[in-house]
Amino acid sequence: MNAPVEAGLVPYVVTEVRDGVCTVTMNRGDRFNPLSTSMIAALDEAFDAIAADANARVVVLTGAGRAFCAGHDLTEMRAHIDHAWQRALFDRCTAMMMKMTQLPQPVIARVQGAAAAAGCQLVSMCDLAVAADHAKFGLSGINAGIFCTTPSVGVARNVPRKRAMELLLTGELIDAQTASAWGLVNRVVPIAELDAAVAALAQQIARKSARVVAMGKRAFYAQVEQGMASAYDLAGETMACNMLDPDAAEGIDAFLAKRPPEWRN
Repeated sequence: MNAPVEAGLVPYVVTEVRDGVCTVTMNRGDRFNPLSTSMIAALDEAFDAIAADANARVVVLTGAGRAFCAGHDLTEMRAHIDHAWQRALFDRCTAMMMKMTQLPQPVIARVQGAAAAAGCQLVSMCDLAVAADHAKFGLSGINAGIFCTTPSVGVARNVPRKRAMELLLTGELIDAQTASAWGLVNRVVPIAELDAAVAALAQQIARKSARVVAMGKRAFYAQVEQGMASAYDLAGETMACNMLDPDAAEGIDAFLAKRPPEWRN
């Protein structure tokens, strides 16, 4: 399920499914995994394949090398100074970012190093995030004369507004503990424990009903952007449908009988 390889090059993205967990690795560690047009296309293609893979119950997104993702490829961007190319780049990147929220499987960011600018956006668009204690996060575009406007969309939906504006206006990187306190990541662990922490979280989710998880994830993102009354209407309809699902019946019966559930999927 690996992305196509350009002539003479290794894949931009490598995927592996094991025990229900699909690990997606951005594979340009020598360049800090920039979101070039090729990397965006490879991630987009990988997510399409994962969405149709019944063996993948949870997705882990990570980067090769020392950094998670350094953001957009500034060299490539500088070489294409025309509005149409630039707008197409951001539109393709937005579609790829949104696709993570549209996947039926939950996506966990495994952040082993720096996540800057659009790399920080990538973390913010994952459903969950686990970071190594030395990882750094920031919206550093302002330092190069670029306001991180598209990254701010995801980040401002993770952290309070004034925290987001601080990141946007200063370009300073924050440490993993601060990112956790602000709500950008769920857990921070020593680098030696990162894989175990991610695996434990992924397996905890993988043991749940995949159909119910997909239903709940879809409803969560639909309701969270709505007003309260509309959100409750959508949530109520989702729960009513959920209660008619065979996995709900099995889950309740198993809970009452004090036995492990046997999901249909």
